[in-house]
Amino acid sequence: MIEDNVKTITLDSPDKPADEDTLLEVRGLRTEFRTTRGRVAAVRDVSFNIRRGQRLAIVGESGSGKSAMAMSIVGLIQPPGRVTGGEILLNGTDLRGMTDRELSAVRGSRISLVFQDPMSAFDPIRTIGAQLVESIRAHQPVSNRVARRQAADLLGEVGVANAANRLADYPHQYSGGMRQRVLIAMALANSPELVIADEPTTALDVTTQAQVLEMLDRLVTDRGAALMLITHNLGIVAGFCDSVKVMYAGQLIEESDSRALFASAAHPYSRELLKCVLRTDRRQEGLLSTIPGTLPDPTEAFQGCSFEPRCPLGKGNATCQSVEPSLHTVQGPQGIQLAKCHFAGQHELKENQ
Repeated sequence: MIEDNVKTITLDSPDKPADEDTLLEVRGLRTEFRTTRGRVAAVRDVSFNIRRGQRLAIVGESGSGKSAMAMSIVGLIQPPGRVTGGEILLNGTDLRGMTDRELSAVRGSRISLVFQDPMSAFDPIRTIGAQLVESIRAHQPVSNRVARRQAADLLGEVGVANAANRLADYPHQYSGGMRQRVLIAMALANSPELVIADEPTTALDVTTQAQVLEMLDRLVTDRGAALMLITHNLGIVAGFCDSVKVMYAGQLIEESDSRALFASAAHPYSRELLKCVLRTDRRQEGLLSTIPGTLPDPTEAFQGCSFEPRCPLGKGNATCQSVEPSLHTVQGPQGIQLAKCHFAGQHELKENQ
């Protein structure tokens, strides 16, 4: 028999009431895309909070819904995609109730985005200075001269040498790492309350990765912004983020602070993800570990647990196949964790199960 762990409202559970430290509340978010094969459920009933100054990591395999969730929050899902349900509350104001013009005013001022590919984020036929000035003047009542001075200061702040002169350069004249710095400068421009960074260190060398993370660290520490970091790099999560949410098949399946997750992940999927991390102290153990199987077909509705077909703990279990698990609490060695699993916190099945 499967243990029925008692639910709680600790961490950022959907049942936890908002308080004065809550910046963003996401409630029951659902996003789908219409395709020739049917409707793809990219985000399935996701709920969570982000606190002011929090460093939150969103992790999971490609296709798990991380980027779709982020783009849904800021209203950037384009047809054939659409947000089909839920609430997105920024300081208590529902972003879904805003007009396109009102939402555009929020993006870039109160919420900023740092994309994975900085080249695609810039207009290739306009100078970096023109694009920075436009971003500043779209949200601040300042002259072109003042905005240009602010733009140069921002480039200098993110480590671009000879910043005033480099405003005249075009995006292709910057290296990949430098373009990412400029994108962070643009995110800083209007002192946002929340920055969403989607794989900001992908394809960068380790030195540049460290520099980008240092800039994001200053953003959170010095300016008091909250950060939602979407990443595959669990090493970055361990050293940079204070809390983690694990996504699988469009759902949040584990919520934890980062220390607790790495000490003892509560969900079998999270444990399998951690096994895939390359560690220098395990180089003699053979090939890099992988998770067998693939994500479920997003066009098909599933019963029970979405991870069951790949789960080393619950595969073939009748309850896992037929009953969708709810969030259960686990008292781990580093504190409370939440896991959407019938066997939350268990590393092996008990004999009576």
